[in-house]
Amino acid sequence: MKIADTSVVVTGGASGLGAATAAHLVRDGAAVTITDLPGSDGAATAAALGGGVQFVPADIREDDGLREVFAAATADGRPPLRGVVHCAGRGGDRLRILDRDGKPADVDRFREVLEINLVGTYTVLRLAAEAMARNEPVDGERGAIVLTASVAAFDGQIGQTSYSASKGAVHAMTIVAARDLASRLIRVNTIAPGVFDTPMLARLREDIRADLAAGVPHPKRLGDPADYAHMAATLLENGYVNGETIRLDGAIRMPPR
Repeated sequence: MKIADTSVVVTGGASGLGAATAAHLVRDGAAVTITDLPGSDGAATAAALGGGVQFVPADIREDDGLREVFAAATADGRPPLRGVVHCAGRGGDRLRILDRDGKPADVDRFREVLEINLVGTYTVLRLAAEAMARNEPVDGERGAIVLTASVAAFDGQIGQTSYSASKGAVHAMTIVAARDLASRLIRVNTIAPGVFDTPMLARLREDIRADLAAGVPHPKRLGDPADYAHMAATLLENGYVNGETIRLDGAIRMPPR
């Protein structure tokens, strides 16, 4: 897929991985629409990115709001929507299955993480596919979708039950989605980031951040959101990559805790 002169939607685009991806796509010549929660910095991020980036607020769990996002991506003479990079989501609650007193974790908190990270991802996937399926094929495809999992999908740490379950499910449905949407000429791939220097990690103490960076085999640093953006653009562009989950983690394998 050629990114230039194509509309691309980036969810979670107000900050972190999403904002970096939007910036990369603008440099590549895409017409970018970012979406994030109404209370986010999405409008300011879009203005700072320039390049005609627009912000359309939405909750990824709600069909109506997302349909407005995908409609806006092609409104006012903007080119067809052929790319979606889904970065929106939330971290886990670091809850043990049983606490120190033997009391089980709150299942509603488990359910909330799955609702956002898994059901929200599926909602983005199916509505993005609905919008792309209307496109005329170009070079044998109608569009490409990039989802976001995590290395926690493969080696989650203690307390990450909800987060690992949600991200593991995103990984599991990637190949299914790619096979399902093959008849529509739409590709689906997923990135599983390791420890990245995002606003969520910025809240940690500097010594903890240094320890995390030291645990990466090579290169010994936290992932830069630009690393994610580069991979996302590659997965949009390379027409033979389909149904894959790509670990983007410097070869790290997370310890139990």
